[in-house]
Amino acid sequence: MKVIVCDKTESECIEKMRAAGLDVDVRDTVTPEELPDVLPAYDGMVVRSRTKVRQALLEKCPNLKVIVRGGVGLDTIDVEYARSKGIAVMNTPLASTDSVAELTIGLMFALARSIVQATASMKSEKWDKKSFDGDEIGGKTLGVIGLGNIGKGVAKRAVALGMSVVAYDPYAKDSGGFKVVSNLDELLVAADYITLHMPKTSETAGMISKKQFELMKNGVRIVNCGRGGIVDEVELAAALTSGKVAGAALDVFAEEPPTDWSLVKLPNVIASPHIGASTKEGQGRVGMEVADIMINFAKSQK
Repeated sequence: MKVIVCDKTESECIEKMRAAGLDVDVRDTVTPEELPDVLPAYDGMVVRSRTKVRQALLEKCPNLKVIVRGGVGLDTIDVEYARSKGIAVMNTPLASTDSVAELTIGLMFALARSIVQATASMKSEKWDKKSFDGDEIGGKTLGVIGLGNIGKGVAKRAVALGMSVVAYDPYAKDSGGFKVVSNLDELLVAADYITLHMPKTSETAGMISKKQFELMKNGVRIVNCGRGGIVDEVELAAALTSGKVAGAALDVFAEEPPTDWSLVKLPNVIASPHIGASTKEGQGRVGMEVADIMINFAKSQK
């Protein structure tokens, strides 16, 4: 089975697939323009966030049998079309759970205590204690939108820190023991902090917009380590500017990288370049799981 690795992937993952007898080519700088000419030669492909696999590309790949994405979401792949062509599409939903959950909690602390702003002030040689009165997160209510593996991981950590958790997920099969509401509005009204862990779909795109901000508590704080485009960035900027939202911590954006940096530059926003899964431990687990999935698929084809 011939496999192309289109995005940066751990060398241990590559070697494990090769040791199992797979013919693996690493083309982790391949461009979208090159892929239509390159991909038809392969039976399987490994992608992460960089490579987008859309219908137009899939139509040119009659030999492709499997796509494995190292990561949680599948929004970079036209999954239904691929499966309609008999192409298996798989991902690694558990491997980066702890990494993303820990970043989410870290960003909550950073918002509560203005850690980023205080550091910038100190680097400017200022000793400005009065500007950085903070809040404890213990005793506050965390609203978790999306109660999948990562959402549950965040909720578990929040409870350990003394927070109350209320969750919303119309597709969750297991509440994980957390309070789940059937109406998103109920969560928005109750939460002091809101964290988003939903995939981006036609249903969730722009689901947090002007109406939803109006329902939130004054001074709410928002963390998004899930997917860009779920929060309306224009309305978020307006809510941050008015003070309705006291602060936002964003790891994901509607456009990555952004072409409009005005939201990121607001003083009550802290941001990172989609690094939720970027820990050594998490990436190692992702790579090994990718290898196992591809190896097991190859075995199933014999």
